[in-house]
Amino acid sequence: MEAQGNLLKMKAEIAEDKVEYQLRLSDDLVDMNQLVGKEITLAFQNQINCVACGKLTSKSFAEGFCYNCFQTAPEAEDCVLRPETCRAHLGEARDMAFAESHCLIPHYVYLAVSSGIKVGITRSTQIPTRWIDQGAWKAVIIAEVPNRHIAGVMEVFLKDYFADKTNWRTMLKNELAETIDLDAERQKAIELLPEELKQYAKNDEKVWQLNYPAEAYPLKPKSLTFDKEAQIGGVLKGIKGQYLLLDNDRVLNIRKHNGYLVKLTTD
Repeated sequence: MEAQGNLLKMKAEIAEDKVEYQLRLSDDLVDMNQLVGKEITLAFQNQINCVACGKLTSKSFAEGFCYNCFQTAPEAEDCVLRPETCRAHLGEARDMAFAESHCLIPHYVYLAVSSGIKVGITRSTQIPTRWIDQGAWKAVIIAEVPNRHIAGVMEVFLKDYFADKTNWRTMLKNELAETIDLDAERQKAIELLPEELKQYAKNDEKVWQLNYPAEAYPLKPKSLTFDKEAQIGGVLKGIKGQYLLLDNDRVLNIRKHNGYLVKLTTD
């Protein structure tokens, strides 16, 4: 099989209790679960296109943007990484139409277990996609709020008690923190919230458990990049988060290479 296109973040959904992945190459979708255990090759075609405007760029900024779009596109606005800075609720944004569909909609604040327990936020439309992208194996919603700004404020408050980062190496090694009781941690988080934020708490959401397609996990993950290797290949041992897990402990972060033109070949 052969397919070529610009890489985009893998599509993922849960089917029959397992995460199902599709690799996006421009408009083509490749079912990746069926390739686990097989030899694959991804060859960089020495071309990067901006994921926002499509123009050629010699360097990718913030996972896929040319420099101009990084400075101007609503998808790259500061509140993407720092939601507490969102001002869409005040009528201020790079693009208010975009903000109305991405910032001024319900958001969830959640706890997830990837490398350890962490707090995070996501749009209500991104469950469970957000957790899959982070390689979480357990997650639970602790609050539903009306907009991105309030979600960010709540996340910042809870950062004093919970981590907000994932150790990608620990996550990829599949070292599961099985002693964490997410139900108990949710109640702890809710009790910590100030009164003005407790009104958004959700006490009865289910605890999600996510299973990834993998035959084996790396013991000492070694990150690969097309910026150093034009061709990356080997036996696909599994997929977790947005990473392809190859033989010999090598891993490739697909999301990091958004916009890179590549050719995929398989046995």
